[in-house]
Amino acid sequence: MAEFFMEYGLFLAKALTFVIAIGAIVVVIAGASQNARRQLQRGQVVLTNLNEEFEDLRDAVRCEVMSEADLKEERKAKKKQEKEKRKKEKAAAKRAARQRGDGQTVLAEPRKKRVYVMDFDGDIQASQVGDLRKEITAVLGMAEVEDEVLIRLESGGGTVTGYGLAASQLDRITQKKIPLTVCVDTVAASGGYMMACVANKILAAPFAVLGSIGVVAQIPNVHRLLKKHEIDVEILTAGEFKRTLTVFGQNTDKAREKFIEELEVVHQHFKGFIDQHRPQIDLATVATGETWSGQDALERKLIDGISTSDEYLLKASEEADVYLVKYESRKNVMERLGVSTQSALESALTRTLSRLWKARFFS
Repeated sequence: MAEFFMEYGLFLAKALTFVIAIGAIVVVIAGASQNARRQLQRGQVVLTNLNEEFEDLRDAVRCEVMSEADLKEERKAKKKQEKEKRKKEKAAAKRAARQRGDGQTVLAEPRKKRVYVMDFDGDIQASQVGDLRKEITAVLGMAEVEDEVLIRLESGGGTVTGYGLAASQLDRITQKKIPLTVCVDTVAASGGYMMACVANKILAAPFAVLGSIGVVAQIPNVHRLLKKHEIDVEILTAGEFKRTLTVFGQNTDKAREKFIEELEVVHQHFKGFIDQHRPQIDLATVATGETWSGQDALERKLIDGISTSDEYLLKASEEADVYLVKYESRKNVMERLGVSTQSALESALTRTLSRLWKARFFS
């Protein structure tokens, strides 16, 4: 019996130790999560030099198709060319100093133009506007009038409030007299086009969709279904038009007329915004809710040129330093674990489906 109680006591001690250890881990994780929420919510803006990425891609191809001797000769010629270019730039800077009469004989090497690239992939709520505003704030702190901001914009539109705020964020750039270019590779319609029209220059891929300068709203109504099952819904308001169309109540013609009137007001504001930023557009012909692509959009002056963002940036990198600007939110430990677990599951599922596909069609 004494041996039984001794073993039982050891078991309880082990169990208690295990529970205390688990509790300590939970406390540590909870504390880390709270600290993360308090201290690590701001995140950071990360810049990536796209010139280097473009050069790495070119070098990868060169290494495959050129001999070692040709590569060596090309590098030597390129280094010589860059040295001569820097020499000419310094000489031009010295001449400018003498013309100003400031007595300067040596100036620092003149800075190249910079192109700051931001991506905006818009959803219905334009939820990425939070990151966009931080990216723009960061760029405006260092960009100069000889630089350029390029937005790679993809959006089919969404809420008036969300895209109105996003367009206002882009307007901050033009207010600082910094050239703003918007490139549309697939779609910039409705609220997406509202954002695009703020730019000094809009470029679009040949089959990108633009326009949809209109306003739409749709609301389901289940009043008849509720009535059939003898379910009453009371909607109490103060003010004749506090509610117009509803989901559960019975909609009236007067409510519909008021709702349409509100849509027309928003449409007029939308057209006024387009006219303010792109007065060259004939609103009578394009503010119909229709969309156009490529040459049709160019003829209607919805865009200023046809080009993909890749083509434009590759050409810009020949004369300018091109940087991708991205705001990255800091994640706490639990969020990072969640992302890692999700990625692992997705990877495993992809591999399984791939094997099943091959077994079904290639075995």
